[in-house]
Order: sequence, then C-alpha cells, then structure tokens
Amino acid sequence: MTEMTLNDLLRDQMEWHWTQQLRPRLDGLTDEEYFWEPAPECWNVRSRGASTAPVQAGSGMMTIDFAFPEPDPPPLTTIAWRLGHVIVGVLAMRNAAHFGRELTDYGSFAYAETATAALDQLDQEYRRWMSGVQALTAEALAAPCGEEEPFRQASMSRLVLHIHRELIHHGAEVGLLRDLYRATEGR
Repeated sequence: MTEMTLNDLLRDQMEWHWTQQLRPRLDGLTDEEYFWEPAPECWNVRSRGASTAPVQAGSGMMTIDFAFPEPDPPPLTTIAWRLGHVIVGVLAMRNAAHFGRELTDYGSFAYAETATAALDQLDQEYRRWMSGVQALTAEALAAPCGEEEPFRQASMSRLVLHIHRELIHHGAEVGLLRDLYRATEGR
C-alpha cells in the first residue's frame, strides 16, 4: 500500500466531505430557502437598495449585509448570506491570493440572484480551490502562506486545513437551516 502524502490527505478530507455530505445536502435548494429569514433582522443577500444593514457590499444587482464592527451578538444569517461568505470570503479571495483567480472581495463580487446561480458559483470556486491545492508541492505546503493572509507566517497546509474547516462548519450551518426551513416553512 502506498503511503499518502500530506497533499493527498488534505484533498481526501475535503473531497470526501464535499461529495458525501456537503454538496449533496445542497441539492434541490430553492430560492425560497436560499433567501428565507428564520428570525427578524437577519443578514441576507438582497436586491441592491433593499437592505438596512450598515454595510451593503457587492457589485451587481444583489448586495450582502455586513457591519463593521460586527454587532454583539451578530445577526442570524440566511443560507444566501452563508453561501455568499463561503463563496467569496472563504474560497474566491483565497483562490485569488494563491491560485490565479482574478482579485475579488466582498465589495467587488457579483452575488447570485438565485439559489441555482449561487450553487454554480460555489461549485466553480470549490473546483478552483481543489485544483490549486492538488498542485501544491510538499515544499509549498510547508512554506508560509504569505502576505494575503492574516496569519501570514503559518504554513500553507495550515491555511488549507483552515479553509476546509470553514467549508465543513458553514456547510453544516446551511444544512441545519435547510432542516429548520423544512420543519417550519416548507411543510
């Protein structure tokens, strides 16, 4: 049996979770679920000009709600908001910093107007991330992840683990919101 490299282990962890748990859990996501607000004053992705949040970021027809500093406690966030965070803050910005994607951030990103479009964005950013991770050599995984990251001296392998943890964490939140929607609104 061939010993798995660190790169193999990192990819295996995320690919298994993506194909066996996270991505199948998103199949059939409707626009109603995507934008559903389970409590008053949720942060969401909204049509430009429809938000009352202090910060409304985005370059297209839709904006994502934010505030700086974040309120304590922070508002509950919707599936649209959580997917927007994963697509942009977790994947797209890292893909730009490390894997050749054009630069983006919360303000310059064009957020999806539908659940289907958001899942397409998620799939695209996930594929780019995993392709980039696959190309990392043992030396690149051991090197500092760089100036683009808040923990710039940490190794690239530590960044990969952090991003995978974020995908698992936020994916579980989205799954729970889908369960809650089904149990309350979607009956």
